[in-house]
Amino acid sequence: MVDIDESKPHDKTELTSTAASTEANRAHLEETSKHIEVLLHASEAPLTAHALKKHLSLSTKELKQTLDVLQQRLDTGVLKLHETASGYRLQIGDDYSRLIQRVFPQRQERLSQALLETLSVIAYKQPVTRNDIEQVRGVTLSSNILRQLFDKGWILEKGYKDTLGRPALLHTTAQFLDAFGLSHLDELPPMPDIDTIRAMS
Repeated sequence: MVDIDESKPHDKTELTSTAASTEANRAHLEETSKHIEVLLHASEAPLTAHALKKHLSLSTKELKQTLDVLQQRLDTGVLKLHETASGYRLQIGDDYSRLIQRVFPQRQERLSQALLETLSVIAYKQPVTRNDIEQVRGVTLSSNILRQLFDKGWILEKGYKDTLGRPALLHTTAQFLDAFGLSHLDELPPMPDIDTIRAMS
């Protein structure tokens, strides 16, 4: 009597089912990635991972997979998925910055030398006091410069230095990181000296 091997049809069915499941999952990720893209386009501010998971009922693993799919699709276009300190956003690739500057020069905000120097000292040496900034720059700090940085939301006062007069300590904010396309302070380039900053202005 010859045994009949019935495993092959079963294995074939199993493989077909697995392939169908994989394809369905890929389609689901693709569709969800479009939902994320829509939300990022519609949002005026970056969206956090928590917000995306909440709005789309995604697990942490599903969100990562969906963002990977979105990034792969965006790689063929001009927009890039970028993560900042405040969350995810879409932005035009750096390759097109010169075109934007040429066609829309009014969009380019020119920061003054004094503002750049002050912001650099705060970013790299925080927390710092007003006096600390003046010592590094070697000049008196204008109240107008600090007001501009506060108005932009790039700096805030948090705590006080335990010295005479208890001066306020200045820190950069998440908005500062967002404005410069950073997720963490660790991503700041090596600290430039004041002469280099002045040459940039």
